[in-house]
Amino acid sequence: MTAVIYARYSSDNQREESIEGQIRECTAYAEKNGITIVKHYIDRAISAKTDNRPEFQQMIKDSDKKLFDIVLVWKLDRFARNRYDSARYKTQLKKNGVKLMSATEIISEGPEGIILESVLEGYAEYYSADLAEKVVRGQTENILKGRCNGGRGTFGYTLDSERKFHIDPLASPFVLESFTKYRDGLTMKEIRDWLNENGIKNPVGGAFTYNSVEHMLKNRRYIGELKFRDVVVPDAIPPIIPLELFEDVQEKIAKNKKAPARRKAEDDYLLTTKLFCGYCGALMFGESGTSRTGEVHRYYKCATAKKHKGCKKKTVRKQWLEDLVVNQTMQLVKDDAAMESIIAKVMELQNKENTNIPLYEKQLRDAESGIQNMLNAIQAGILTSSTKERLEQLEETKRELEARIAEEKLAKPKVTEEFIRFWLLRFRKLDMSLKDQRQALVDTFINAIYLYDDKVLITFNYKEGTQTVTFGEATEVASEGNGSDLDCFTALKTQHTLCAVFFCADKGT
Repeated sequence: MTAVIYARYSSDNQREESIEGQIRECTAYAEKNGITIVKHYIDRAISAKTDNRPEFQQMIKDSDKKLFDIVLVWKLDRFARNRYDSARYKTQLKKNGVKLMSATEIISEGPEGIILESVLEGYAEYYSADLAEKVVRGQTENILKGRCNGGRGTFGYTLDSERKFHIDPLASPFVLESFTKYRDGLTMKEIRDWLNENGIKNPVGGAFTYNSVEHMLKNRRYIGELKFRDVVVPDAIPPIIPLELFEDVQEKIAKNKKAPARRKAEDDYLLTTKLFCGYCGALMFGESGTSRTGEVHRYYKCATAKKHKGCKKKTVRKQWLEDLVVNQTMQLVKDDAAMESIIAKVMELQNKENTNIPLYEKQLRDAESGIQNMLNAIQAGILTSSTKERLEQLEETKRELEARIAEEKLAKPKVTEEFIRFWLLRFRKLDMSLKDQRQALVDTFINAIYLYDDKVLITFNYKEGTQTVTFGEATEVASEGNGSDLDCFTALKTQHTLCAVFFCADKGT
């Protein structure tokens, strides 16, 4: 029989059995009972109170593939501390022909065993609820006493043996100076650079980032306040920042948030990393400029041309080019023959990806054939001193190969052709006026774009997928009613969550 081990470690109880200990005991139990382990599913620092556990959910999903017979846990409370979830997921496992077993709790198969299992699950549920209540009570008590509830503390403070806050004479001046600098006009980025240039490390020993500076400037601990859930304790710890300075900084942060963004232009450019100059081959990147009237113009520019190194490629308007590319890609998506070709390539690639399984399956067939030959020889009365030993070797080989095949299939689950078709054809229904859906379309289907002054060459992510569009044709399309900027096709306004799919790519022209 084959099994997977499910192990879980909850951060709310540091005394419980470690992941390694759970796996060790489960492995020993499996060896003792002739069970072959094919995979480990491990959720670290996640409570069983919730079923929102990634590895747990993956294990339940994998049970439908009939690749293992048993889910082995150290104790039943590793599986769930909620009777509803436990019953629901055990029913799902049972439906898939998979049994839940505990390595340390021996439960009989009869009615008494069911009762005992129910009792153990009920106790685990009570234990979880009781522990949660104690944790909340303890953490509330901590902040009332001015103690740190967890983590590595706060920059500018030190923690004593009782986890009480004390002002750090070395770091606190940098906190005060950061608040002062921001109030006086420096940006968070400039404060970050100033801290890093002075060799100041954050509480975990790393360099300061934009986010860590922002968190520092918003942290109410610096005015002496501690908070846990709805409980707020003013003057719980020694303050570093005067209240007036803190409020000035919060007001300025709120004001700057409403100001126009000063982020890099590249953030909004759809074709970044895929667009190349057709003349010199350099990447083209997004740039923007403001006219005298205050209007912002965005365009793509060749990197070589920007550096004045000989390339004379003209700049191209961002919106016009992006709409053109999106339109051409949507034509591909709406072409049934092209989509069927892509689906076939995906399936072909997927089947080629795993070279181990066909090899293991051939070896398994050979082992099964050898076992059958041995059995036929025994039935025919041909028996030697090595017959039993050879038969045992073949049976062991068979078990190992079955385990390897199961491991490979679990590690790289195969996607069906029906699902690939369903997922790809969903692009036809996306709303191409939405930035994230336009980006998903480009990321999935486009391999590279080569831009000339009179045409654009688009290579799609499949072998036959190269298309050249002249700007004359593009202008013709625009004049037929799509607008001067080649507004993209309209579609059903439905958002979808998208995941990555990899195709056979050929950059041929």
